[in-house]
Amino acid sequence: MLLHIPGVFTKAEVAELRRRLDAGPWTDGNLTSGHQAASAKNNQQLPEDSAIAREVSALVEQALKAHPMFVAAALPHTIFPPLFNRYQGGETFGVHVDNAIRQSRDGGTIRIRSDLSATLFLSEPEDYDGGELVVEEMYGPQVVKLPAGDLVLYPSKSLHRVTPVTRGARVSSFLWLQSLIRDDGDREMLFRMDVAIQRVAAEKGPTDQAVIELTGVYHNLLRRWAEV
Repeated sequence: MLLHIPGVFTKAEVAELRRRLDAGPWTDGNLTSGHQAASAKNNQQLPEDSAIAREVSALVEQALKAHPMFVAAALPHTIFPPLFNRYQGGETFGVHVDNAIRQSRDGGTIRIRSDLSATLFLSEPEDYDGGELVVEEMYGPQVVKLPAGDLVLYPSKSLHRVTPVTRGARVSSFLWLQSLIRDDGDREMLFRMDVAIQRVAAEKGPTDQAVIELTGVYHNLLRRWAEV
């Protein structure tokens, strides 16, 4: 499931994040690439151990954990510390698939199975040409270019690419996470059930018998499928 999650940050918050990031020590984006990705990747990245990257990464993770739609859709077990990249002057990222296992560079104190990938856009779409995230889905390629402060969430197993940026600069945060629910289909089913329960609760109230029973089914499915 590919999902657009709006409003992770407000425009004012994005401007403050960009003020910090734009002053950072940008370097070759292949510092975090696997073998396959390195041959396709041409962009810039903030070193994950830089003070600015660590500071803003913590803010992004905090915002995601507080965003109800993100939590409901991702059911996060562990979020790998968000990273930051920049594309400009024709830079691009060819077709690739994300590594199945992500491990921090400090000896592996953080190690996850990458179930979900996400891109948090930190540039407005009108500020650059190109730079679309193209995710290959069962029903064809999905082209994503979102307002600053919005995020797209998609399965890490998906083939995806970033088209060349031919004008301006595309700045974003990108991240992976391990979900409590390994299977994409099970996770999507739980998310759709959660959304439906909230709609029924809004119409009938949280004490309605149907709401209570459906909530019980949701949690029993979560209990059956979750890996903690």
